[in-house]
Amino acid sequence: MFHQLKRLLRQALFDGSSEPAMSAQQLHLAVAGLLWQVSEADHQQDERELAAKQSLLKRLFELTDEEVAQLLEKAQTQSAQAVSLFDFTTQLRSLSEQTRFDLVVGLWQVAYADGVLDAVEEAVIRQVSDLLYVNHQDFIRAKLVAQTDN
Repeated sequence: MFHQLKRLLRQALFDGSSEPAMSAQQLHLAVAGLLWQVSEADHQQDERELAAKQSLLKRLFELTDEEVAQLLEKAQTQSAQAVSLFDFTTQLRSLSEQTRFDLVVGLWQVAYADGVLDAVEEAVIRQVSDLLYVNHQDFIRAKLVAQTDN
């Protein structure tokens, strides 16, 4: 799944034109911000969720440990200043349906990383799914995919 998501995210940067639809930095920050929102939804710091975020970002965007740490620091700052999840999802709506589905799978994987799915984490993923126009059937399918991956 990660190779497919990586390929789709690269395609999303250019959306068929020679000019990027969004910068790589914007894409990275939006995805990291959503991952941060999910992991912090239950107001508990968990090393397993942090490791899941780091691993996902590292593999998706081929970043170094230092780049991932900087990206998550920016995502944390942006999350603290964000008015709503819309701040993160607005620029990701143009991604393909499959890419948005795969992103929701990644959100579920972070939520499941600590072995406990908190109701608030699920609510955040539900809201993100709605804002990304992921239908309910795919929302449930993404949850099931993440459960089998963990």
